[in-house]
Amino acid sequence: MIYVIPFLDSVTTNLSRDHSKMSDGADGDSSVEGRRAMFDQIANKTTEFQLQQVVQKPGEKALAKAEAVRKSHPGNLAAKFFTREYFATLTEKQQKAFIKITSSGVNNADSSMGCYAMQPTDYEEFRPFFSQVLAAYHKVDVGAKHENNWDLASVEGLPEDGKLSLLDFRLPPLSMRVRVGRNLAEFPLPGAMFQDDRVALEKKMQHAFKVLTAMPDYGGRYFSLTPGNPDFIDAETYQKLVDEHIMFKDMSRDTYLLEAGIANDWPYGRGCFVSKDREFIVWVGEEDHLRIMCMRKGSVLNQVFDRLKKALDVISGIDGVSFAVSPDYGVVTSCPTNLGTGMRASVHIPLPNLTRDGTDKKAKQIAKPLGLSVRGLGGEHTPIGRDGTCDISPSARFCITEAQIIKALYDGIKALKAAEDNPDASL
Repeated sequence: MIYVIPFLDSVTTNLSRDHSKMSDGADGDSSVEGRRAMFDQIANKTTEFQLQQVVQKPGEKALAKAEAVRKSHPGNLAAKFFTREYFATLTEKQQKAFIKITSSGVNNADSSMGCYAMQPTDYEEFRPFFSQVLAAYHKVDVGAKHENNWDLASVEGLPEDGKLSLLDFRLPPLSMRVRVGRNLAEFPLPGAMFQDDRVALEKKMQHAFKVLTAMPDYGGRYFSLTPGNPDFIDAETYQKLVDEHIMFKDMSRDTYLLEAGIANDWPYGRGCFVSKDREFIVWVGEEDHLRIMCMRKGSVLNQVFDRLKKALDVISGIDGVSFAVSPDYGVVTSCPTNLGTGMRASVHIPLPNLTRDGTDKKAKQIAKPLGLSVRGLGGEHTPIGRDGTCDISPSARFCITEAQIIKALYDGIKALKAAEDNPDASL
């Protein structure tokens, strides 16, 4: 497809002069033939001007941007692997889809990942690109395959009773949370959805939530942000749920998710299911179709881990609900950072000695070699608690099993508690 820019004033003036001449006929010829010749002359000049003013096709424009980002931000993985050589191997239809996949990173140079899958099959269709992105981010071999396994018996070093108890480290009950991302196989991923898709997905999940509501283990209700939905809630109720860390924040303020198309059509198709005991939550319409999580204040990690697995089995067993899974990459998620397990397991742990300078710098120094992430209580780039409480979680999602993730959290808590008890020795 060729794109043209509007006529310049000088060309418009010349065409106007030609039109004036036409009123007297070509070279003074007022015959029909003369007028036809003048029309042809104007048309030819217009076509010539258009051809001279051809602008870059979308592919060339995206390639140029990616090249610029590679130079200015070499850590941007989407730009790093968006090469002319790979782009040339794609069909025109695939090129259009690939531009959308990499749009967030190409247009936000400071992105670290910078790409989002748009369809459940994208990881296979664009395998040469995604295999490199996954290898670079997750520190695995190109072409590495993922396996899912929730069986704790498959993990080495488990306590004899099989319980991952924080009482082993003389810790008080802590806020524990395990969540996973899931997408329904029949829908486009959030970045490629239209408003009708989002509303249809929400409606399908509301039927599933009715099944959960009727079960004694869940109960609860669904809260919708979609205007006109029977379960619609007002702004005040929504903000209260956000403040209680039950509902997710307004996505339309996130420039990265907006560029990826994930935050489009806000707030349609968004909401959350909350169990009666408020310890089981399902977000609908965030970065993935579903974010399913269990949380509670307690001392045994198995409690939230096992309940989440049971809930996933219940939801996936509901008629019409089928999760997108790749034979090579495991659970399909919008962002490659979550691919594989889609899992994040975390606790809020007080580390007053390691954070006595008012920052989590020391805690991060200890946690990083252990494969743990440390962040504030409100998420990334948020402050730690006044008492030194930090959110810690294993960083790995891909080429690691669910059982290994929860065991890694247990081991990390043990190491951080030992450093907290003897902070000077860990300097």
